[in-house]
Amino acid sequence: MTDEEFFTFCQLNDTLDFERDSERNIICMSPTGSSTGNTTSTILGELYFWNKQSNLGYCFDSSTGFLMPTDAVRSPDAAWIKKERWEKLTNEQKEKFAPLCPDCVVEGRSKTDSLTYLQDKMNEYITNGCRLGWLIDRLEEKTYIYRLNKDVETVETFESVLNGEEVLPNFVFELKWIQ
Repeated sequence: MTDEEFFTFCQLNDTLDFERDSERNIICMSPTGSSTGNTTSTILGELYFWNKQSNLGYCFDSSTGFLMPTDAVRSPDAAWIKKERWEKLTNEQKEKFAPLCPDCVVEGRSKTDSLTYLQDKMNEYITNGCRLGWLIDRLEEKTYIYRLNKDVETVETFESVLNGEEVLPNFVFELKWIQ
């Protein structure tokens, strides 16, 4: 399918969630479990509150599709885009799958998610220009931090605090908030 056909397909099947990988394979996404939904909404809530105070960009939830430079269409659990990048888009681009990769993405691992699949997805975000990504694995109580042009860092405990570094200045997230 073309980008336009895939967008229309998603709109016609709006009770289902889809992604598309860089090979243009369509992936049907299942709803998350309640614990995973609680985790991602906690993160998105904290990100939204920080963004409301800083006014540096825009936050997006897991229903938002982004058209990556590699032609993948992905929907991270939480995403953030710097204000200047978002405001360069036309209104038409904003109404469809925005043709860019977010500056920051968060994925939460649910019980049925393959860790390898999510790690591949995080690497795809970085390949497409994401500057900071967090893969939060509440099953193993580990967090994988992805940064542009750097090795993946593993945080081994939920007693740690994540910070937004230069991407999200002064943003902190205490992993102990995850249940």
